[in-house]
Amino acid sequence: MKQIAERFIRYAKIDTQSDPHSVTFPSTEKQKNLSRLLVSELLALGVLDAHLDDFGYVYATIPSTSNHDVPVVCFCAHVDTAPDCSGTDVKPILHENYQGEPIVLPDDHEQIISIQDHPYLQKKIGDDIITASGLTLLGADDKSGVAIIMELANVLMNDLSILHGPIKILFTPDEEVGRGVDHVDMEKLGAEVAYTLDGGELGALETENFSADGVSVIIHGVSAHPGYAKGKLVNAIKIAAEFLDALPKASLSPETTTGREGFFHPIDIHGNAENATIDFILRDFSKEYLKEHEMLLESIVKKVVERHPKASYEIAVKEQYKNMKVVLDNYPEIIQKAEKAILACGLPLHSIPVRGGTDGSRLSFMGLPCPNIFTGEMAFHSKHEFVSVQDMEKSLGVLLQLVKEWEKCD
Repeated sequence: MKQIAERFIRYAKIDTQSDPHSVTFPSTEKQKNLSRLLVSELLALGVLDAHLDDFGYVYATIPSTSNHDVPVVCFCAHVDTAPDCSGTDVKPILHENYQGEPIVLPDDHEQIISIQDHPYLQKKIGDDIITASGLTLLGADDKSGVAIIMELANVLMNDLSILHGPIKILFTPDEEVGRGVDHVDMEKLGAEVAYTLDGGELGALETENFSADGVSVIIHGVSAHPGYAKGKLVNAIKIAAEFLDALPKASLSPETTTGREGFFHPIDIHGNAENATIDFILRDFSKEYLKEHEMLLESIVKKVVERHPKASYEIAVKEQYKNMKVVLDNYPEIIQKAEKAILACGLPLHSIPVRGGTDGSRLSFMGLPCPNIFTGEMAFHSKHEFVSVQDMEKSLGVLLQLVKEWEKCD
């Protein structure tokens, strides 16, 4: 446990925040700083083909120790951290033998991680908890996954008695801005099965996720000199404000939904009196429900704009990702082996739908079926982010059991 904690802390200190407004790939060069370190550590372990490509992907292969053909299994995690909260100068803090007390973060005493706000901590009494210091996120999303996969490589490269097939490692950039697998070389990767390490609660196996669309609502007004605007000016910004105020307040938003409930969520507004654009993300577990959300959104903006005869609007919809369940239902063995590995480690098995997306969702639709396995990361994208060292260790145990399950002859 000490080793995986030290590994995670080493990675968490490196700023790898991605940028949704960048047009480069990866969106920030600093993501490669961690990727270069991972390559050097893999090479030091004897993983001879470990390398970083121009797009910022790390590829590596742990050779098979089996005496028969075994499906090639890939484990994947992303190196970038979310743009929602600062990732600069992260100071990870290890709280040993946590006993349930509120954790007051030292660099901002108003940042308090408590069981009341984060009930999962109640299950972590006695665990060693890692947090940030109060000014930044921690980066457990997804450096916990990175650390677990790297520790797997360490174990397998140093204990050749563990029988397993070829293991591929893939570390991606830009997952947090929705571009994580845009340039993955599937032929080079050469995997038949994959698992992302990017989940939360102990024992969680995630086999479905939100389907997602991006929607831009563009409102066109009429510009005029403000000094002579009476009867002429139609202010698109004010109409946009009316539109946002008309959205449902008790439903269909991230702050009012949970479980399998979907939402539409404004994430950006920009423009001027003549033209204003509101960007939304739409999320639900089926494309049919997404379509219903789009229709409702349009009915609301239409009703608002009709109150301003000289104004008009347009809507642009872009698919972002789809529910991986559509693919994974065709590969029950991939799920069954992961379930068996979790149960064999004596852990509770939770099948939890992901209220978000993963690299695994897009990989699944690229021909590489890829569910998601827990790491212990919690309260991600926030200053309250934390991870249990014991959860990471148990996730490593699941991966070791999982590679053994794939090696067995059926």
